[in-house]
Amino acid sequence: MAAQKEKTGTITVEQIGSPLRRPAEQRQTLVGLGLNKMHRQRTLEDTPAVRGMIAKVSHLVRVVDGQ
Repeated sequence: MAAQKEKTGTITVEQIGSPLRRPAEQRQTLVGLGLNKMHRQRTLEDTPAVRGMIAKVSHLVRVVDGQ
């Protein structure tokens, strides 16, 4: 019996806060999410790792759409 790979959804995040005057760890997390300029949006896979990154910088991003 072949193992079925569970399909994950996607989540769209938008940067709403500036990384200026923030710790380097938070700036690097934004870069890891593909965000580096204000109001830029990225659609990412909805995985626990991505959710954790969003939680670390929740004051700098907002979830636009989570399908």
